[in-house]
Amino acid sequence: MNTIHNSNAQNHYLDLALFHRIDINLYPLFVAIFEQKSISSAALSLSISQSAASHALQRLRLQLNDEVFVRHGNKMLPTPFAERIYPVIKTALLSIQNISQQKQNFDPSLIKTLKIAIHDEIEPLIFPKLIDHFQGIDPDIQFRSIKLNRKTIQNDLTTQQIDFVFDLEHNLAENIAFNRLVTDRYVICTQQTEVTKHIYQSAPHIGVSSRRAGVLLEDVYLTQNNVSRHVFLRCQHYSTALQILEQNPFAMLTLPKTILEHLFYAENLKIHELPFHFPQIHIGLFSNDDLSENLRYQFLKQEIITLFT
Repeated sequence: MNTIHNSNAQNHYLDLALFHRIDINLYPLFVAIFEQKSISSAALSLSISQSAASHALQRLRLQLNDEVFVRHGNKMLPTPFAERIYPVIKTALLSIQNISQQKQNFDPSLIKTLKIAIHDEIEPLIFPKLIDHFQGIDPDIQFRSIKLNRKTIQNDLTTQQIDFVFDLEHNLAENIAFNRLVTDRYVICTQQTEVTKHIYQSAPHIGVSSRRAGVLLEDVYLTQNNVSRHVFLRCQHYSTALQILEQNPFAMLTLPKTILEHLFYAENLKIHELPFHFPQIHIGLFSNDDLSENLRYQFLKQEIITLFT
């Protein structure tokens, strides 16, 4: 029964009487599971629960009279039949999508969800403004702030696990676009009243990173200036570092000025410019260029860019 026939008659004759038994809504789930090899990931990209996705998969199996996907370890792998029908279903869904979007203006009530991957320290700069703006468009939008994982940005955007990424500018694949939104610079926070190059090198420093190990970005820039420093504490949050500075009269923290402006710090802490050159840093929006024809996606992207520029 699970055979794709190629006769001209079957390719060109549309039997409308069959469609009352066909649930077309199951096929986006088929494509999502095929591409992501995971029911939970597919459910996330379709903004449905994992339970709903599992029940829909059972209905799809009955409809196609095939297992469609079988579990192998922690992955859902397609059956030979699913391998054969995937390109046909993907092409059909793309055709339906393109037809539905022709000569239409996007209805903001169709946004439903907005999923953004973002670093903890950048979140306060972005999310209050973002939520205030989009709730003015549609108060029923559900927002999700997802912890940024730079190793999976490309895959997460391509598979639509997330809509957008806010992060520092860096190179990714050709289909991942970047738009600069915020330009920032590094400053020094310390109790000390003066900061020279010599004082900076002699002081104990605090580094902030969510990673367990690895070189900090400011240390890359320091190396370019032939400057070395001693980091006595590496912690995960700038707010923690600022509390340590309040207790330590000699310690220093090097951080982006815009992030500092959104944090509370004690009155005895002073802000100094760097005694050497650091390049500006750019925070912006990473997006999936493959969705350039998707009206919802382009509406969201343009709203975000306009909001922050």
